[in-house]
Formats: sequence, structure tokens, C-alpha cells
Amino acid sequence: MNRKNIARYALSGTLCLAVSAVAGAPSTDMSEPESTTMMDDIVVTATRYAETVESVPASVSVVTEQDIATSTARDVPDILKKEVGLHVYDITGNGQSFRVDRSGFGETSSLNTLVLVDGRRINNPDLAGPDWKLIPLDRVARIEIVRGSRGSVLYGDNATDSVINIITKQGGDGLSFGLEMAGGSYNTWNPSAFVSGTYKDLSYALSGRYYESDGYRENSATDEGDIGLNLDYVFGDIAKVGLSAGYHEDDTGLPGALRQSDLDAGVNRRDSTNPSDFADTRDSYIQLNPELNFLTNSYFSLPLSYRQRDQDYFSSFVGGEFRGDTRIGYANASPQLVVQEPIGGRDNTLTLGFDYYYADEEIQNESLFFGSLDVGRFDLERKNYGVYVHDEIYPVERLALSAGYRWDKVDYSFSPTAPGTRDETDYDEGVATAGLSYRFLDRSFLYFSFAQGFRYPVLDEIFSFFTNTINLDLAPQTSDDYEIGVRHHFTDRIYANLNFFRLDTKDEIFFNPSTFANENLDAETRRHGVEVSAGYDSDRFDISGTYTYRDTEIRGGDLSGNQVPNVPQHQASLDLIWRPLEGLTLVLNGIYVGERYLESDFANEFEKQDSYQVVNVKVKYNRQKYTVFLDVNNLFNEKYSAYGVLSTFPVEPAFYPSPELNLFAGVSVDY
Repeated sequence: MNRKNIARYALSGTLCLAVSAVAGAPSTDMSEPESTTMMDDIVVTATRYAETVESVPASVSVVTEQDIATSTARDVPDILKKEVGLHVYDITGNGQSFRVDRSGFGETSSLNTLVLVDGRRINNPDLAGPDWKLIPLDRVARIEIVRGSRGSVLYGDNATDSVINIITKQGGDGLSFGLEMAGGSYNTWNPSAFVSGTYKDLSYALSGRYYESDGYRENSATDEGDIGLNLDYVFGDIAKVGLSAGYHEDDTGLPGALRQSDLDAGVNRRDSTNPSDFADTRDSYIQLNPELNFLTNSYFSLPLSYRQRDQDYFSSFVGGEFRGDTRIGYANASPQLVVQEPIGGRDNTLTLGFDYYYADEEIQNESLFFGSLDVGRFDLERKNYGVYVHDEIYPVERLALSAGYRWDKVDYSFSPTAPGTRDETDYDEGVATAGLSYRFLDRSFLYFSFAQGFRYPVLDEIFSFFTNTINLDLAPQTSDDYEIGVRHHFTDRIYANLNFFRLDTKDEIFFNPSTFANENLDAETRRHGVEVSAGYDSDRFDISGTYTYRDTEIRGGDLSGNQVPNVPQHQASLDLIWRPLEGLTLVLNGIYVGERYLESDFANEFEKQDSYQVVNVKVKYNRQKYTVFLDVNNLFNEKYSAYGVLSTFPVEPAFYPSPELNLFAGVSVDY
């Protein structure tokens, strides 16, 4: 495919590829491997328009619909666990809240990883981080991962460590519909259905899902539902418009951590010492994506979106309890101009854009601390403005050069504040990026990039609910990121990727467990590492594996020489896929996560948390329109905790035990 025509396959604001490889109903015929086409090498997240991977000077990977079909994953974080460089773990013990950490930010990784759904950011403006449960896995067409800070110029805040774009399914040719009935261990019940297709110039995709489970631990039960809709209308070659909408709700228990003293006293790892804690969520969004084409391959787009999130929660702790009711409204407008026209006979793409994000958070808190009841009502606002320019040119056929710059500003306002104190503040940042990618063989590339990144404080980092004051001493976090790597195909079937990264961060924002306050680290933090992935694909057998080494060091201040807690230095994954008979697929997946200091242990005083390895198995059989499958998770019944933290009062290790061996099975029919 000619590079100049790639933009015709991008659906602007939703950033969805209008190709059959990612459209319509999921493919269930797994008797043959997915074909390798040029379309597999197209990504949209790295530059906010569709382009070939060869142009991207970054560590980029794509989780395809076929990858999802051959995994035992039941949600997006689960499928990301085997991706090179990503440390994924559950932080609430109920399978609802996850962190995804690339280079080693530990407890602030959720605030340094930007998560998008069809190009629309889903990071929350507070410490909650992105909600990974908003898009069920059966609605996902592909997931694009761009590692490093390169996304900061194009997307702004939160993109310091990586950008992950979850792209939902679009309507395909004709009419398709299907139903899946599935369930498994812990009284899990998970039916889902979809319908999609086209009518003249209109394509549509509608899906729904219900999920109910008692959960692995006491008080980890969840009851949730989702519905999603995508509509796209094409006005010939002149214009197109897309509409996407979704609704998610869940009622779930919060089992909390088990202290080391609890476990030593004989408390079962499936028990909970917080039997009444819960979090109930209602989240809905709508997005409109008009696009107008002009010249040969250029277009203007104006994605607009609105989202509302309501959450009611209760938590208990030493000395008291806390209940909150939060409502957040989001609005976003991101006009973008993409000019893909040759300059002097050389392919060139110029992108100009503006981002406006608005979030209003209404909070009512009730806290009972040592017998004293306190009620607070707050209204917090945040407005972001960002303008960016990015250009990519091919001075010679095999070499792509790119560079960009972004200026960004944020305004905060808070109400009420203590008498005589400020009720608003603002920050601004400017960041740049530059990179090159060189194709030295037909499907092999060398690349290098430099990118600056930044992160503003979130609302509840800068505002104190105890004193009703703004922390005017808190500064934005900034970073410099260097990436160099190679993507190489030894043959059409054998490939390997190698990436080296270094990320230097200044004024890193973190919660200081000694002062119980959010602060800027009084030192530079250096994160560096190596990411390796390789694989072999054949007609009957595929094998792939990854290895990640990452090292974090605090360079200066009282913690000089220490490592950032909750960051494993070593991590690996292995996938084996065997198709012994037509329609039959056998999958073996394993992950290894090495030792790491407990979260909040910045002093590195306690013993490291144990490493763990988990093996999963899938058996899937497809015949005509019918598919049956069986997933066996944690095959060897590993007893481990993916997440551990230092608890307070008294200070000691505490753990969130992960599920032991469990089963999940189902049957689906697609027409």
C-alpha cells in the first residue's frame, strides 16, 4: 500500500482502521494462522494518523484480534501481561483495578501511562487512574502500544511512560451477529452478544455483555454490565462521520490487603479483613468524529466527546472509616489538520492540532476518624489547553525523519478553600520530540528517538481535603526519554525486536509515606532497560517470547542509590500455539515476574516481594459457526501475590493474594 494513501484507512477521531482485518465479528476459524499483510504493519497511535510501523522511531506493538482469540485473557489488562516491557497487576484484589507500568514508575504508573479508547483519553483527573474495565475485551479489535515519552507531544499530560490505545470494532460487510455463553470458577457467569454490518454507506456495531462473579476472595464479588455502539457514515470520498457511545456499570467488593501479621496468625489468603468495603461505578460516554478530506490525501477532523462518571465507595481503616460519592463530568474537543502531500517529490506529513480537556469533579466525603465525624463537599475543576505541530518526511526512500513540539497549559480551581487561601492555580509546559527510522532490509528497521515528557499533579495531589488548601510547592514532573532499537525479520516467519531505553525524570511527583503528603522528589530518577521479543510463525505452530530488564535508581537526595519500589528488574513471557487439526487450537502461555521492593518502601528496608510464574492453557475448537473453548488459568496452582505494599499503623508488609487454579469455559455461535 502506498504510504500516501494510508490516511484513507483512518477514521480520524476514533483512530479506527476501516479494514476487514479489524471489522465486524471476531474471526473464529483458527485452523489457519492470520495472514501477514501490510495492514498488520499500520498503526495510528504513534502520530494520531494511520502510518506504517516502519516510520515510527519507537518501541511499538499491536495486540490483534487473533491474539485476543488465542489467549485466556478476560479483560484488557490480562492480555497486556504478556506484552514486552509491561508490568501489569491488580491493586484492589477483585480484578477491577489494575496498573500498567512500562519503565518502572511503581505506584504512580497509572498517572504516567496514557490510556485511550478510540483516541479518547480515559485517564481520570484524580488518583484513581484509568478505568480498564470500561471496554470489555470482546468489543476490542486491536490494542496499540507506543512505549516511551514520544506520545507527550501529540497527547500531552500522562504520556510520560507510554500510550495504550484500545481500538473498538467497527461494522463489517453484510450482517453479522453472535452470542456467547461462558462461565467458570467462583460462580462466574459471562454472557455476551453482538450485531454488526453495513447498510449502504452506514456501518454499525452493537455489543453487550453481562458479568457476575463471587471472586477469588471474600468480599471480591462483582456484578457488571456493558453496552457499546459504533456508527460510521461515509459521504463518498469527501467526508465521513463516526459516532461511538458506551455505558458501563459495576458493583464490586473491595477485599483489601492482608497484613503479614494476619497471614502469620493463620488468616486464609482468600479471606478479607475489610468485609464491608465496596466501590460502585456508573460510566457513560458519547463521541462524535467528523472528518473532511481535501487535496489528495489530506483531511481535517474535529472529534468531540463527553463522559460522565459516578462512583460511590466505602472503605475502612485503622481508627475509622470513609465513604465518598464522586461525580465527574468530562468534555473534550481536539481539532486536527493532517496534510499528507509530497514536498519536492518526497513523502511528507504535517500535523497541526489543538486539544481542549475539561473535567469537573463534585465530591461528598464522610469520614469517621477515632470517633470524630467529618463531612466535606468539594467542587474541583481542571482545564487543559494544548497546541502541537508534528512533521514526518522521507528525505530518501528508506529513511523517515520526524519532529514535533507541544505547548500545554492547565488551570485548576477548587471550592471551598480555607479562608484567606488561594482557590486556583495553573502550570504550563513545552515539550519536543525528534526521531528517525531507517529501513535497512525489506522488513527490518533501525530507529532512534528523543522525547520530552511531563505530568501535571492530579486534583487530589494538589488539593488537601484535610486542610482545604492548595499545595503551591508542588511542581509539574518532567522527563527526557531516549529510545534506540531494531525490528528485524530474519525470514518471513522468524522475527526479533530489540529496544534500549533510558528515562530521566526530574521533580517526580510521589506520595511520601513519611510525611503523608504528595511531594516532588528532591533528586533525579533514572530508569533504563532492555526489551527483547522474538517469534516464529508457521502454518501449524507459533512460538513467541519476551524478556524485559529494567533498572531504576534515585540519583541524589536522602534516597540516593535506592530503587523505585514495586518495580521488577526481570520479567519474561512465552506463548506456544499449536493447531494439530483443522479447527482445533491449543495454547500455552506463561509469564514470569521477578522480585521487587514492596510499594512505598522507598528506603528499600524490607525484604523484596517474591517472584512468581504463572502458566495458562487454552483449548479451542471451531466448526463452521460454532466455537467451544476451555481456559485453565494458573495451571500449576501457584500461590502468589502480584501486588504487595507497606501498610501503616504499624508499618509492615501487606499483600493482595492472586487467584489460584481456576477454569473458564464457553460456547459461541456467530452468523
